[in-house]
Amino acid sequence: MPKMKTKRGAAKRFKKSAGGAYKRKKAYTNHILNKKKTKRKRHLRGGGDVAPSDKKQVDSMLPYA
Repeated sequence: MPKMKTKRGAAKRFKKSAGGAYKRKKAYTNHILNKKKTKRKRHLRGGGDVAPSDKKQVDSMLPYA
């Protein structure tokens, strides 16, 4: 049986933590920032975790993570 391929887009977006959860960046932080309020940009700064309902999908995209 051949090795499974990793989805490269997912590998760039998600990192697995020591506890088994996946870390991710928050959306809406890259461009057109001048119309967003400072408070909104500040709250988007920190990362987040992948929701438990999406963990199974990320697991299948990253078989060797």
